[in-house]
Amino acid sequence: MNVYPDIAYIAKLIAEPTRAIILDCLLDGRSLPASQLAYHARVSHPTMSSHLSKLVEGKLLRVEKRGRHRYYSLAGIEIAEVLEKLGTIAPPVEIRSLHQSDKMKKICYARTCYDHLAGELGVKIFDSLLGLKRIERREEEYVLTPAGTKWCLQLGIQWEEGHKSRRIFLKPCLDWSERREHMAGWFGWAIAEHCFSQKWLVKCENTRAVVVTERGKIELQRFFHIETN
Repeated sequence: MNVYPDIAYIAKLIAEPTRAIILDCLLDGRSLPASQLAYHARVSHPTMSSHLSKLVEGKLLRVEKRGRHRYYSLAGIEIAEVLEKLGTIAPPVEIRSLHQSDKMKKICYARTCYDHLAGELGVKIFDSLLGLKRIERREEEYVLTPAGTKWCLQLGIQWEEGHKSRRIFLKPCLDWSERREHMAGWFGWAIAEHCFSQKWLVKCENTRAVVVTERGKIELQRFFHIETN
């Protein structure tokens, strides 16, 4: 008799194509109403309600009532991490149009993975911080170096707050498009939040893709020593 967790139950929830679209839409940490999710998945509202109920029951999604509407989001960052890891072993989608090809290029270059940066840009930032010795690996964890703490102050990131958080300060997250690691944890969130608040990066509408602004190209070169598209 099997005594291990019922992986098949979760796998079945994720495997249904419409539910996979729902989870992908919420992978950037947003909360969306059922109507918007139905639009993205191109299904009727009753069909969407059925799928959302199953995902909430399976504890993959949480629901919050705001006035007359219900907003859905991933149940936690661990759900996003599982989905991102599945992407590293999943086959690529078949590209059937120029629009789809352009969208894929943008997603692979820079996107959000829950609340941190992923894609080529996310990997470059992680590599840069390691190469510049702003962060380093100590046994099984990554930490800021003394030079890294000074760099954070220049950037305006209050790194001490990360050690007060319940989250892991800094950890790698395997990137499905690059097949390498980008940066997650509190520090990954702090870097992404700073880039968005300073308008170095802007989020694309209705997609997880991220665009580097003209100012962002200058500042990312200045602080991370990386060239951007």
